[in-house]
Amino acid sequence: MGTPHSPRSDTRARIIEVSLELFSEQGYEQTSLREIADRLGVTKAALYYHFKTKDDIVLGIVERMAAPIDETIEWGRRQTWSPKVRDELISRFADGMAERAPLLRFFHENQPALRESPAGLAFRDRMVTMVQLVHGPAAEFPDRLRAAMALFTVHSALFLLKQDTSDCAHAQNVWGEKLPTASLDEAIGAAREVSLEIGARISHPVSTAG
Repeated sequence: MGTPHSPRSDTRARIIEVSLELFSEQGYEQTSLREIADRLGVTKAALYYHFKTKDDIVLGIVERMAAPIDETIEWGRRQTWSPKVRDELISRFADGMAERAPLLRFFHENQPALRESPAGLAFRDRMVTMVQLVHGPAAEFPDRLRAAMALFTVHSALFLLKQDTSDCAHAQNVWGEKLPTASLDEAIGAAREVSLEIGARISHPVSTAG
């Protein structure tokens, strides 16, 4: 088994990096394993040694890039819910997604193809767990909705950022006014602020245990 710094793990990391580039440029369904191998400068057989299918590659992307979510989930499960814990969960999620912006963009742009894939299901399960940790036990539907919206604010910020920078036609509003563009740090900062505002409306849950 490869260690974190072994040639095998380095090769897997490079395959993931190049695949993510191609998926983002062309779309998941439009990219072939042959194109990934060609950009890497390796044979398809060499690629197969590490990943047998595109789904395997995407699962590798999710596992590699969702590490901050997994760390946040692990931390959250050790806590007793409180407003302070709620805000810390939201902040950790926002910070982790700032470092993993290409993953969120990739999922936004390829949702139809990935929705029922193993990678898509794995990412969905992580998000479901995050939402539950944010709203806490015994939460009513409005608070569950607030928790979901608090986390998806980060996704929405990246969506808006892409629209602002993708082409000039989108960089203006319906009144023809040019939209000011934000940096990634500014977008994530705004998302964190709005997420915490939404999260602040989640009531302290009442445990049904006992």
